Amino acid sequence: MTTQDPQPDAQIPRPGRRLVRRGHVPAIACGLLACGLLAGCGAAGAAAGTGAGTSAEAGADSITLYNGQHEQTTDGLVTAFEQQTGIKVSVRNDDEDTLANLIAVQGSHSPADVFFTENSPPLEFLQEKGLLSKVAPGTLADTPAKYDSPAGDWVGVSARVSVIVYNPSLIARNQLPVGVMQLASPKYQGKLGIAPSETDFQPIVTSVTRTYGRAAALNWLEKIKANAASHTFPDNETLVSEVNRGQVAFGVINEYYWYRLKAEIGASAMHSQIAYFAPRDPGYVIDVSGAAVLKSSPHQAAAQKFLAFLVSQKGEEIIGRAGGDEQSYEYPIGSGVTISAPETPFNQLQPNPITIGQLGDGAAAIDLLRQAGLL
Repeated sequence: MTTQDPQPDAQIPRPGRRLVRRGHVPAIACGLLACGLLAGCGAAGAAAGTGAGTSAEAGADSITLYNGQHEQTTDGLVTAFEQQTGIKVSVRNDDEDTLANLIAVQGSHSPADVFFTENSPPLEFLQEKGLLSKVAPGTLADTPAKYDSPAGDWVGVSARVSVIVYNPSLIARNQLPVGVMQLASPKYQGKLGIAPSETDFQPIVTSVTRTYGRAAALNWLEKIKANAASHTFPDNETLVSEVNRGQVAFGVINEYYWYRLKAEIGASAMHSQIAYFAPRDPGYVIDVSGAAVLKSSPHQAAAQKFLAFLVSQKGEEIIGRAGGDEQSYEYPIGSGVTISAPETPFNQLQPNPITIGQLGDGAAAIDLLRQAGLL
């Protein structure tokens, strides 16, 4: 495996950005967003001439992966795939929105063979632009259809769920909101922390919008912005860390950030806990990580093999295993594999029944976040 991060002059500055983190929405408005794109196409345009080179140059037994997933999740998968197949994988790491926009700009000239994301909206965006190949039926059959592309253009690989992280020394469990709309209550002013530039936050905004309407969602965003005030953070790692340190009472994250922090600093240093919204609340959202083969890839067979590996029993076991530096704390969703980490079993979760198709490409959520001054 070779890894190629973008050159410094091709990156958008992100306060507090950590190498292993993916998934910020760049705070740069651009013309492509008005056409229904994700955010951040300024970076894509700047980066369009950089990267891993063409897949043809890499050879028929190698592929180029544009990786928007966490690097510690992807590294173990890539290593195992290379060992099993002999196909080498050149990895370009960046935020999923930046990579999606880069692929859109590069079009049929993109050097990427496969795109791997944390969330479904970037994949839906590229599907809408006709840039993805159909996934092999046998690969799609390894995962529940509700977690795959409605059009069959990408496959779901793993999942996470939104939760409340809170510090019991600052707020009692029975004082937490039971519904996401309660985050706007004045009683949480100065207590709430948010990371609105996370792409993980977009599905929650979309879920609120579909449930209560655009006007109500915008009003809600404006109020949580006021409640959070200075407790607005660049990413979920920072948010969960600040809650754990007692700098802010609570916030909304995907559950795996809490488990990763616990693994990193040890149980004795954990001063926070997690709680769930009420069953089927619009804030209780399943986010799906997925992967797709680019239609422009000259290595369709090898790229399809990579997708098949991700959702195979071996690939899903890598995602779901406990312990080790590559522990993802994400939920495997393929080949019947279940997680072995100490999380609420996936089949016991009670999320809002919003579909992948309803989550869409995230453009409407980004527009609302901008209107509310959160991006």
